[in-house]
Amino acid sequence: MHLDARHSENPPLAQKQVYDNIAECELLASSSVIDEKNYQTDFIVPGMHCISCIRSLENNIGKLPFVSQVRANLSLKKVSVVWRKGAGNISKIDHTISDAGFEHSLFDLANTADVHSDNSSKNLLIALAVAGFAAVNIMLLSISVWAGADGETAKLFHLISGVIAVPAVLFSGRPFYHSALSALKAKRLNMDVPISLAVLMALGMSIYESMVGGREAYFDAAVTLLFFLLIGRYLDNLMREKARNSVVQLSRLSAKGATLVSKNASTSYIGLNEIQPDMVLRIKPGERVAVDGVVIKGRSDMDRSLVTGESVPVVVKTGSQVEAGTMNLTGLIDIRVLRDASHSFLAEITRLMEAAENGRGRFTRIADKMAQIYAPAVHLLAALAFIGWMIVTGGDWHLSVYVAISVLIITCPCALGLAVPVVHVIGARRLFKEGILIRDGSGFERLEEVDRIMFDKTGTLTNGRPKVKASTIGEDSQAGIAKALAVNSSHPFSRAVADYLTQPQSGVVENIEEVPGAGVEGWVNGTLARLGEINWVKEIACVENRNDQLSATGLGFALAGSPIARFDIDEELRSEAPETITELTRTGIALEIISGDSSDRVTKVAQQLGVSEFRYGQSPTDKIERINQVQMAGDKVLMVGDGLNDSPALAAAHVSIAPADACDIARQSADFVFTRQSLLAVPFTLKIAKRTGRLVRQNFALAIAYNSVAIPFAMAGYITPLIAAIAMSASSIVVVANSMRLNAGGGIGKTTDTKTGNLSMDKLNSNQKTVVEQA
Repeated sequence: MHLDARHSENPPLAQKQVYDNIAECELLASSSVIDEKNYQTDFIVPGMHCISCIRSLENNIGKLPFVSQVRANLSLKKVSVVWRKGAGNISKIDHTISDAGFEHSLFDLANTADVHSDNSSKNLLIALAVAGFAAVNIMLLSISVWAGADGETAKLFHLISGVIAVPAVLFSGRPFYHSALSALKAKRLNMDVPISLAVLMALGMSIYESMVGGREAYFDAAVTLLFFLLIGRYLDNLMREKARNSVVQLSRLSAKGATLVSKNASTSYIGLNEIQPDMVLRIKPGERVAVDGVVIKGRSDMDRSLVTGESVPVVVKTGSQVEAGTMNLTGLIDIRVLRDASHSFLAEITRLMEAAENGRGRFTRIADKMAQIYAPAVHLLAALAFIGWMIVTGGDWHLSVYVAISVLIITCPCALGLAVPVVHVIGARRLFKEGILIRDGSGFERLEEVDRIMFDKTGTLTNGRPKVKASTIGEDSQAGIAKALAVNSSHPFSRAVADYLTQPQSGVVENIEEVPGAGVEGWVNGTLARLGEINWVKEIACVENRNDQLSATGLGFALAGSPIARFDIDEELRSEAPETITELTRTGIALEIISGDSSDRVTKVAQQLGVSEFRYGQSPTDKIERINQVQMAGDKVLMVGDGLNDSPALAAAHVSIAPADACDIARQSADFVFTRQSLLAVPFTLKIAKRTGRLVRQNFALAIAYNSVAIPFAMAGYITPLIAAIAMSASSIVVVANSMRLNAGGGIGKTTDTKTGNLSMDKLNSNQKTVVEQA
């Protein structure tokens, strides 16, 4: 289905050009900007349901000269295309998807949940019910024939069976026939082609036997075969819906629109896609925030469990930032929009969740290659089985066709196609429940391989908030002057001093200036005052009475010609840092701290945590050189960091993790992002990655073992089409069930509802409960 339904079979050239221009405008309007030259357009493709479909879409779209990347997500039925602006007619993407035999539509963030709430499971269940009803009734008639009915009675029972079977097979088999026909029209093969061929061949044999008065008819086999195939397809669809449930839940957190406050203070409702940066939106109690913004008016309690994982409401006021998907609980607030919906926090989380299945790691590439050769191999094996049995039996085409049908069914590589993506989707969902997001499914494989973990110190192992531990400053007017300087500085150490000093600001401090790398200075009644780096403050101070018992790495304060007062500043370890290091030490992986901080601070943290390897004074270049040095020696590095200076190291490492409060560049560079404050996310993610790797290998072993045993038996004639259908469905169910074992085990915190990740109701007061329930 083209985006513009007005396409006719053979439109005039001028009319087609008009339609192409319209389609191109629609595509451009629905695309998101990646950078100056690249755009991304997302499509929903409901008919995509196997590895062959993915390969066909990615290969055909990837051949367009202006397309730089294509990723098809099987669980979400979504295709993401990255293309270069101005390099070609982008309406060709639309035509290419249609020419490949797939109906499609543009992806709409506001309607994501509705897109995935399709009727596929309902339709499959109806088809399954019809096939089951027909199979039971035909089986009763067949039992009568097997029990001794002969002559006209047997013919009558065959006729009645045919009357039931033909419409049942034609109706219930539509999910397979429609997919197979679309593939053949596009001159490609998918796994529904051999399935459809097998079912129709069984039905055709049954009709033929009935028409020529044969002793046996296969109506029961044809219908029962379809019944078990539908069971497998329905369960597979059900499992995929469950696997993508986290993304659908996220989509349901997205508001459909918001109340716009115009410059004349009037209000109007606008859709989500109409919201632009710098607009002012009004968020009422019980409403979810549509896009990221900053509060410019009002005060309220917000449910930010989606962001922090903490169920306790957070107070927001003027200047506070709010994220898309968070819920306003109590008060009316106005926000100024920071980003549109496609670049919001909620959209980013959704993209990260979707990326889990899109990863093209080593295991995924192996599965793709094997599944790629399977489609033609299935038909070749079935043809060889037919020819071989025709030769062996002297031309018994009944038995030869019967064996070929069994081979067509049993060689379907559904289990192989499910081996990797199902585990990755379930693994991503498992991490999401604990507030951890994965950017790429291949991250699981890379994390499983690490030999060494390198931690940044500030903001990673420590809480990143410096605190004054002790000071020599008195409680006189100098403390007030020091506070006046501190509150006018943006440096974290200055903010720590401002928090420490309880005295009110005193004196009139003029011409305050922050000196980068040194501190802040100002003039008090003609006297220079400085707060900052010790040696810089010494330049104006009388140092005879300085106190050398405090750390030389703290801050100093002095008025010109007066003694120095010192502030001993330190950072606190994250409360869970010791437990995190202990858990990681048990795994046998080497641990190292690599920080740009001073020697004494890094050494102190390393000693507190029991980490023997540490490096201090490391610039971003030094960190990259250290990572490259270790990786060239054969060890694979996991880098954990949060700062702007950690971003190059996060990108250079084999795999990387960053907290959600890291800078934007650090989060973009990391493979995993944890949204809660607990550092225990690191060993938990490592554990899930190792379990994911084991389950993928087990799934490969199960799929290969199944095919190694089943194919020879089917070609040898020991397996009937009915048994083949049961075995094929069972192999897929076994692989999915094995993958679901990843859900077992405890998490890293229970502050939120483990099913939804939403606010725990027992943490709210009665008024807040009422607001949430109404919402």
